[in-house]
Amino acid sequence: MNKNLKKRFWEIDSLRGIAIVLMVAYHFLFDLNYFNIYNFNLSSGFLWWFARIDAGIFILLVGISLTLSYSRNRLIGIDYEKKSLFIKYLKRGLKIFFYGMIITLITWIFIREEFIIFGVLHFIGLAIILEYPFINYKYLNLVLGTIFIGSGIILSYFRFNFYFLAWIGFIPSTLNTVDYFPLLPWLGVVSIGLFLGNIFYRNYKRRFFLPDLSKTGIIRLFSFLGRNSLIIYLIHQPVLIVTLYLFGGLNITLLFN
Repeated sequence: MNKNLKKRFWEIDSLRGIAIVLMVAYHFLFDLNYFNIYNFNLSSGFLWWFARIDAGIFILLVGISLTLSYSRNRLIGIDYEKKSLFIKYLKRGLKIFFYGMIITLITWIFIREEFIIFGVLHFIGLAIILEYPFINYKYLNLVLGTIFIGSGIILSYFRFNFYFLAWIGFIPSTLNTVDYFPLLPWLGVVSIGLFLGNIFYRNYKRRFFLPDLSKTGIIRLFSFLGRNSLIIYLIHQPVLIVTLYLFGGLNITLLFN
């Protein structure tokens, strides 16, 4: 295999690492607020925008990473027609979606009134599957991304008396959940990521100049975190809650109310 196909792009890994650290920081503030340890305004203002911008960066990188993975698989000789490369992405998407369902079950057990019906892992898992046919397109993804985001913004002004389309973006009037990432508008962010990936990383090559900072300590740290973002996402809330219980005076019985 060409050694260039073994490399990772440090800027993608480190940016994902920064995003996951910021996400953990926000969830720490969320937990402080949720368990009435310290009150923050999370429904508007800076922290509201902070959460959505961070999520947007993370989801944008999903799209860029899909283009990198796809082009790398093609260049190392995987015949995506005979060996069904789609099956690889289908399995990856279903795996992440399954992790999302585990979180749904856990939140249903512990915080039933606000359990997660379609959170970020549900979204990413489904997005990987749905975006597969469009991975190799440039400007089509720019157009689709604009349409998806615009449609999601429009839908956000309405409420509906049914739940079965909540995963698309038809927000139920009685929706009460701690994590919600419907396809609209967030699928549009993945599409924009596919567009950017095909512009700036076509055929697994960086198409712009960037000094090599991959050996610096802080970049190596964030790159490591970025490469392990899924496991960090899965374990960070239990770690935060145990930390609050041990050091913050959290009454653990709150979890069962």
